[in-house]
Amino acid sequence: MTAPDRTRPPAPGPIRPFDVPPIVRRRLAGALPVQIVPMPRLPVVSAAFVLRGAGETAVSPEQAGLASLTSAAIEGGTRRRSGTALAEALEAVGADVSVRTGWDSTMASISCLTDRWAEGLDLLAEMVLAPSFPDAEVDRVREQALAGIQQRAKDPAALAADRSVGLFYAEGEPYGRGVQGTEATVQSFERADLARFAERAYRPEGSGLVVVGDVSPDEVLRVLEGLLAGWAGAAPVPDAPEGHARFGHRSVHVIHRPGAVQSELRLGHPGVPRTVADYPALVVANAVLGGTFGSRLNMNLREAKGYTYGVRSSFAFRRGPGPFTVSTAVDTDVTADAIGEALGEIDRYLANGPTPDEVRTTRDYIAGVFPLRLETTGRVAGRVAELMIYGLSDDAWVRYRDDIRSVEVEAAHRAIRAHVSPDRITAVVVGDAEAVTPGLEALDLGPVTVHE
Repeated sequence: MTAPDRTRPPAPGPIRPFDVPPIVRRRLAGALPVQIVPMPRLPVVSAAFVLRGAGETAVSPEQAGLASLTSAAIEGGTRRRSGTALAEALEAVGADVSVRTGWDSTMASISCLTDRWAEGLDLLAEMVLAPSFPDAEVDRVREQALAGIQQRAKDPAALAADRSVGLFYAEGEPYGRGVQGTEATVQSFERADLARFAERAYRPEGSGLVVVGDVSPDEVLRVLEGLLAGWAGAAPVPDAPEGHARFGHRSVHVIHRPGAVQSELRLGHPGVPRTVADYPALVVANAVLGGTFGSRLNMNLREAKGYTYGVRSSFAFRRGPGPFTVSTAVDTDVTADAIGEALGEIDRYLANGPTPDEVRTTRDYIAGVFPLRLETTGRVAGRVAELMIYGLSDDAWVRYRDDIRSVEVEAAHRAIRAHVSPDRITAVVVGDAEAVTPGLEALDLGPVTVHE
């Protein structure tokens, strides 16, 4: 028997076939689109209301955080049940409930075994259609939200994330604020504010419902027609943010934390929306730059220089141009060196592009792990919801692996050059300004501004 050669990693095997389950489209009389994905492999059903008019972009800066606070409160009771009674009913059917708000939507979802899915969906619909917002529950979620905001202000990584987008985006751009709101706005919200927002935004027209699992489309429609009878009205879906940049040139900003022994770094600018035409090529190109452990940035700053435990680049794909960000944390004394290396790596990458081997291994990795993103009914429901939120075609995820695997070196290079602009990168440092400012000024990247 021949001993294996342990001096080199084994070659990857052929990519395994994977069929994305087909989507069955239906529409209820109240104008609610329903997308059903039968998956009889396991006796589990997941369902999600996708409320496209209830994302954080639907509220003004003066009401920042209202969409998030409203969704957090709908589990606290309905017009039929108290919060305790609702929790007991959900527990009785073995349901796992999640309600979360992002920039583009609020999603209220549930998962349970097939034999209880209709009961579980009934409870989820009750939460969405008939929340009561008891005063005690509103007080609780408001205090919880305020505590979270205060905690983020003390956590260097969260502080860097929040302050950097405020410097990436122009004044008044929604993406320049935190989805959780501010202390001032959240503190001002009363029960009536939450109730008015839900009354306006939790409506069938402009929303959608996804059902995935061991069910038949006809059965789903029969159940829904009874549950949602009488639910009507249109939820105004806001236009996607334009995503204008605050600066059109390089600049450096230091958020002063006296005595900090580490610096949190965020480098970036407004990026592109999810519907960008060269999305697959950009996904591959960014993975080569900083989206995987073996990326250019990580191999430089972590492996070669030893500046950090890890560095990543990412595009936040949203309906509007979410941020492109390079993020890492380094010791205070190498702050300027790390920024210089990161920008130098980006410049070299944009100039020369990825190698054929980088593109080949990266696209094979992305295509290979994609089925893991669809292992459960809940994950499939999340992917189908994305089709609704971003207005993508039904076959977007069916084609995804082929689209990724078809990306060539030239396409990846064009995409990253088109959507990353080193000349307008804003660098944000959360750290000790007295210690890091001299080194940052020596980089000659533009004006260095210190913020408290």
